[in-house]
Amino acid sequence: MAVLVLVVLGALIPLLGPSPALHGTGEAEAPGTGGIALLRTVLFAALAVPLGELFAVRLARTLPGAPPALPRSWSTVADSVGFVAALGLASVVATGNLVPSSPADIDVGGLYETRDGKLALLEVNGFLAAALCSASRRPVTQALPLAAVVVAEALRAHPTTEYSPLVGSGLTLVHLTCASLWAGGLPHVLRTLRLWGHVEAGAALLGRYARVALVLLAAITATGVCSSLRRMPPGTILEQLTDTAYGRVLLAKLVLMAGVSALALWARVRLSRAADPLTARSPARAEVCVLALVVAVSGLLTALPVPIRW
Repeated sequence: MAVLVLVVLGALIPLLGPSPALHGTGEAEAPGTGGIALLRTVLFAALAVPLGELFAVRLARTLPGAPPALPRSWSTVADSVGFVAALGLASVVATGNLVPSSPADIDVGGLYETRDGKLALLEVNGFLAAALCSASRRPVTQALPLAAVVVAEALRAHPTTEYSPLVGSGLTLVHLTCASLWAGGLPHVLRTLRLWGHVEAGAALLGRYARVALVLLAAITATGVCSSLRRMPPGTILEQLTDTAYGRVLLAKLVLMAGVSALALWARVRLSRAADPLTARSPARAEVCVLALVVAVSGLLTALPVPIRW
């Protein structure tokens, strides 16, 4: 029950959008913040699906005695959706970080003249290349262009004017990679279990994923805390969590992550103690739903003004 309450409270932020988060903070909402947040949410989800799928397929194929059948890949569709989202974000960058009102407002050539423009183009080309690789006979080759997208996103999140931008980019690189593997890997593992049915290998696969997910969670938590402290020093963090839009959405993300962690722990307990380890699929499915909300909150977080470093 407590987990359900946490999830409902945390879900209000991404569902209501940037306006409630900005209310009473004195911060102005930039034009198109809601649309940009939506595009970033789609981009993060499109990145997580193929990376998580590659991760889950690797786990399944190295499992002794596992059935050879694997669920149909969603990577090509996800990469294509990511290409469209990255194209939309690039059009925003091409109009001076404003939502274009018509195609005439978009200065495509100007993208090559700025750092943000080049990174936006790298993300567009990365998703396009990943989609082509995914549809080829060697879908594993999409890992390279997807890695380029992760690097571009990490660099974009930390402009050169920021305090120690390379440190911030490194933290974001690890955070985004681990989050993508976790959020994208679990749905594919569950789809694999459904295809395999009630076989011993299914419980072994879920257990193997759970062990790796524990490491991913530790890395996500550590990099997330470090990134937050860089933007909100310890002496001001409590105040900024309630008085800034960034802090409020970050608080919602923390609440949702607490819910995800509780569900992951529940699934792990069932794996180790239940008579039928596959009953762990129920909390794992709920975990997928909450992870989707975390992705939505993360997309909104990137569209909000960064708090002042007091």
